[in-house]
Amino acid sequence: MQAYDELKAYRGLPFDFTDGISIRQPTLGEICDYGEREYYQMVYTLTSVGADLKWQLDSAGIDYTKIDDYTLFYSILSKNYSAEQTSILFGDSLDFSSMELMMEKDTEQVVMLQPNGTVFTKEAYDACIPCLRRIHGILRNDQTPANESTRRILIEDAREEYLLSKDKPFKSLLLPLISTMINMPGFKRDDSSVWDMKIYAFMDSVKRISKIQNAGLLLQSGYSGFGVDLQKIDKKQLDYMGDLT
Repeated sequence: MQAYDELKAYRGLPFDFTDGISIRQPTLGEICDYGEREYYQMVYTLTSVGADLKWQLDSAGIDYTKIDDYTLFYSILSKNYSAEQTSILFGDSLDFSSMELMMEKDTEQVVMLQPNGTVFTKEAYDACIPCLRRIHGILRNDQTPANESTRRILIEDAREEYLLSKDKPFKSLLLPLISTMINMPGFKRDDSSVWDMKIYAFMDSVKRISKIQNAGLLLQSGYSGFGVDLQKIDKKQLDYMGDLT
């Protein structure tokens, strides 16, 4: 398995995480053409863990705290995605809908096998899914209940949140970001050229300009003599060239 290379990701190069399987980065234009709602629904589904699906798993009689990420992926999450649907991310290398589950004799590990012989393993999952999260700025949901009572409360809260939001019209995630960025001083793209940006570089720009602006405001306030005490500010907040994670 190849290690994730952040510089290559920023450049927009595909991530070859195992032989014959790679993640390609779509542009904003490709996401728009694909359908933003469908695209992000697929990305969030493929990168979900038990804590993201508390009440759905509970309704199926599955304890969301007991099912591991890979088992959830191969048994539920990936089943309904065909090569045509995932081609925006994986080209024609993966067709989850055609995969059969098999047990490797040597490792006794479940693997996903395509009719053409392509194998998707737990090692492939462990390389692929964190990469998808990083490209799209998604954090893994690490919420863990302290006890059974808390687990039941979290399940009910998740169910209520879903019921309240399920009939709400879709609101674009990208539109406010794109609109903000093309009107932001220092951003080098306009309303035409922005659509050629790869998703990782664009999301990086959103976070970087926010960091630059925040550092500038803190420094301006601190040097004014009437604002924040810069001695009490975390130096990472002032370093606009620092890490974004």
